[in-house]
Amino acid sequence: MDFATFVALFPHLIAGPVFRYKDLADQFERREHSWALFGEGALRFMQGFVKKVFIADSIAPLVSSAFTLSHPSTADAWLGALSYTVQLYYDFSGYSDMAIGLGLMMGFRFVENFNQPYISQSITEFWRRWHMSLSSWLRDYLYISLGGNRGGTVKTYRNLFLTMLLGGLWHGANWTFLLWGAWHGGILCVERMLGVKPNAPVFRPWRWALCFLCVVLGWVMFRSDNLDAAWRLYVAMFRFDGAGFSDVYAGTITSLELATLALAAALLALTGTAARRGSTAIGWPTLATPAVQWVLWPMFLLSVLKLSAQSYSPFLYFQF
Repeated sequence: MDFATFVALFPHLIAGPVFRYKDLADQFERREHSWALFGEGALRFMQGFVKKVFIADSIAPLVSSAFTLSHPSTADAWLGALSYTVQLYYDFSGYSDMAIGLGLMMGFRFVENFNQPYISQSITEFWRRWHMSLSSWLRDYLYISLGGNRGGTVKTYRNLFLTMLLGGLWHGANWTFLLWGAWHGGILCVERMLGVKPNAPVFRPWRWALCFLCVVLGWVMFRSDNLDAAWRLYVAMFRFDGAGFSDVYAGTITSLELATLALAAALLALTGTAARRGSTAIGWPTLATPAVQWVLWPMFLLSVLKLSAQSYSPFLYFQF
C-alpha cells in the first residue's frame, strides 16, 4: 500500500524530482503535519509558480521565434540561445519548486533538484547542481552499473560517456538529444583527464565563462527540432555578422519580453552570488522573511492573472 501510494504521489509525476521509494519510505510511516509546514510549502509553491508563469512563459516567445528563423543573424542566434538557457532553468526549477511545495503541504519533504547550476565552473559541477535527482539516478543505475571507475582509466571514460549518452537518449529518440548527451559526456571525460575538481573554492571568472558557454552551446542542440535547425543556429552564432537583429526577429520582440529576460538574468546573478558566498543553502533567500513575502505575494497574484489570460503553456520537461 505504501509503495502504491508512492507511485501515485502526484506532485512529482510529470517531471520530477526523480526520487526512489527509499527516499520517502520513512515518511509514509511518520511525517509532520502543521500549519507552519503547510505555509512553508505554499510559499515554495508560489515561488515556483512565479518562476514558471511570470518569467519562463514571458521569455518563451523570444526562444520560439529565434529557433524557427530560416536565416538568423548572430544577434538573433545568441539572444535565442541565452533566452532558452534562462527559460529552461526557470521553467524546470519552477516545476520542481511547485512539486516540493505541494509535498510540504502534505507533510512530505522531497529532495532538492537545483542548486544554482549556472554558477558552475565545470560541467562536472554543473551536473551536481542541475536536475540533481536525475544526476544521482544516472550515477546509481547507469554509471555504477557499468562499472564506474573500477575498471581502469579507459573504462572509466567509457562509462562516463555512455552514461551521458544514454541520459541524452532518455529525453527522447532524437539525434539532437543523443548529441547533447555526447557533448556533455565528452566534456566530462576531458575534465576528468585534466584533473578538474568540482566545487572549486576560488571563483575564477574564466572557468565560469567557459563552462557557461559549453552549457549554452549544448542547450542549442537540446532545443532544436532537428540537426539542420541546430546547425543553422550554430553557424549564425559564430558568423559575427554584426550586432543587429534581423527584421523578421526584431518584429517579434517586445519590450516586456526583454525586460523579463533582464530581470531573470539579474535574479540569477544575485542568487548565484549569494550561493557562492554560502549565505543561502540552496541559492534562494528564506521565503519566510517578511521582505520576501511582500514581493512574492504580488508577483504570485500577477502570475495568476497572467495565466488566466494566456493560452495553455505546458512545462518544458513534460515532453520528456
